[in-house]
Amino acid sequence: MSIDTETAAKVAKLARIRVEEDALPALAQEFNTILGFIEQLNEVDVDGIEPMTSVTPMRLPRRVDEVNDGDQQAKVLSNAPDAREGFFAVPKVVE
Repeated sequence: MSIDTETAAKVAKLARIRVEEDALPALAQEFNTILGFIEQLNEVDVDGIEPMTSVTPMRLPRRVDEVNDGDQQAKVLSNAPDAREGFFAVPKVVE
């Protein structure tokens, strides 16, 4: 498959990318180069090869999912402009 300048202009318009008229031939060539790489990948025989999600076959370490308060109440409230009784204090907005 080959991309011409008209198709490159259409793709640029669909992608909402402004491309000057004199840059369209170079863009079409870049698209053709990308399509050439894809054609090379299609030539690789991958029958019987299991897809992988990672380069290394190890599982990520996971922590135990426990509900807790984070034990950082004082640290969080130290950033508040006003805190009372362990909570953020805000101005009253409803009378």
